[in-house]
This record gives sequence, C-alpha cells and structure tokens, in this order.
Amino acid sequence: MATSRRVARVSASIKREISQMLVSDIKDDRVGAGMVSVTAVDVSGDLQHAKVFVSIYGTDEAKAETMAGLAAATSYVRGELGRRMRLRRTPEIIFKEDVSFEQGTQVLNLLSKLEHERSSVDENGIPAVVPNAVEDEEGL
Repeated sequence: MATSRRVARVSASIKREISQMLVSDIKDDRVGAGMVSVTAVDVSGDLQHAKVFVSIYGTDEAKAETMAGLAAATSYVRGELGRRMRLRRTPEIIFKEDVSFEQGTQVLNLLSKLEHERSSVDENGIPAVVPNAVEDEEGL
C-alpha cells in the first residue's frame, strides 16, 4: 500500500497528464464533441486503478459521444501515462462523467426558488401566493 501522500501526488500527476492529452494528444473527433475537463482523479491505495472524473459541457448527445470517445482512447491514455510517468505499474484507467456541477446547479435553483417563495409573504406572515393551491382545486 502506498502512503496517502503518494496516492495524492500520483493522482495530481495523472490529472495533469490526462488534461494535457485531452488538449493536444487525443485526435479522436468524438472527444472534441463536448468541452471536456478533468475534474478529479481517484487512485486506489495500491495505485493499480484510477477513476478519472470528467466534466463535459454540451448536449446529452455530445456527452454520450465524448464518453464513447474517451472509452475508445483508454488504452492510448494508459500507454501514454506509462511513458510519461515513472511508476512500476501504470494504473488501469476508468473514465466517469462528473455530474456534481449539474447537481449543484439544481440545488442552487431549488434554493433560489424557495427563497423567492418565502420572500412573497405579507406583513402578517401570510403567504401572498399559496403554492399548489390552484392545482389542488383543479384536482377535486
């Protein structure tokens, strides 16, 4: 088992190298379909496996196409990592789509909607607009 400091250093190195490969080395047109950035790399304690989390900006079609291109380029990425980094064994690479930014945006939208609903209260503390009141009456 590698120390946590070594795992963190290897993770940062892998992130830097793969980011450079995405910019200049990977020639697959599918990878360029959406704007891609490496957000995180999770390396196992024995340095044998690495999950590379990528954020893809674009439509759902572009995201699927980009993930397919990254899956096809996995062996190339692993080979290049082996050449660029000095490790006893090059870790297996698994690309995962990072949806944390989208989830964060959804949470922020819900919070702003809730704040807007709470701000529409008159001076007596009674809501000016009762949510779902119209929908409840129509459903009866």
